[in-house]
Amino acid sequence: MAQNEKKRPVVGLALGGGMARGCSHVGVLREFEKNQIPIDLIAGTSVGALIGGAYASGLSPDEVEKLALTIRWSDLGRATVSMMGFYNSARTEEYVRRNFPVTEFDKMRMPFGAVATDLQTGRMVVFTEGSLPLAIRASCAMPVFYTPVTVNGRMMVDGGLVGHIPASVARMMGADIVIAVDINSQHLPIPQPTNLFTIMSQSLSIMGRTAVNYLYADADVVVRPQIEHVRPDDLSKAAEMITAGEEASRRVIHKVRRLLVPRKQSVFKRIFGKPQHDHRRVTMLEED
Repeated sequence: MAQNEKKRPVVGLALGGGMARGCSHVGVLREFEKNQIPIDLIAGTSVGALIGGAYASGLSPDEVEKLALTIRWSDLGRATVSMMGFYNSARTEEYVRRNFPVTEFDKMRMPFGAVATDLQTGRMVVFTEGSLPLAIRASCAMPVFYTPVTVNGRMMVDGGLVGHIPASVARMMGADIVIAVDINSQHLPIPQPTNLFTIMSQSLSIMGRTAVNYLYADADVVVRPQIEHVRPDDLSKAAEMITAGEEASRRVIHKVRRLLVPRKQSVFKRIFGKPQHDHRRVTMLEED
């Protein structure tokens, strides 16, 4: 028993949605690796699923940075004639297959969950098994702009509709310590929208701001890169956002290190304490 109590806590990283602003996630990953902060599992919403999935699949922060600096919106979708959306995101799946070392959840180096929204029921869906490209595509399918993604007969759209910070998902996956990265909740005026894409993104951002206290509830530490001046569709500032992610991470490293120190659990809590997460709440889907 004493030996088990000295084991360090399980650390979960919850990477939030925010379109191009997700480049800052790369800086967070790099800074944590540099400071030897362990990451045992990752939950990601929208772009958080794309960046988190890349890292969990085996890419290094430097390799993920190369993708962030070169990716274009045309890599993720193409115009389509559909009553469901303006762009088809099948290219997102192709992009993942082309650039990630593995494309199945069971081959990833750590547990990973991609958050999407079931458009018909309005419920959160967490992909933790099956096809990684399909899961990331579903998590990134911003409604109206991209057509919904059909999985097992159910229509999936961007996970940001049910919560752009998946801290609760990381907790449900088994994290003792949850580090959330919020790239979309700065309480400052947002840049003026320039197209339908930014209108939709900023609409999701406004929805997220009203629920931010709820979304933070499962987070022990929140990393908030200062990127509110960057438009959510502006990939040209990727390097600047990566740096902002590094700087924001450095501001919380000391707090994370304190949380990593194992604490002796009382006999009373060991016997009567309730579990901190419920694996039954995680919904898993497989590709047909």
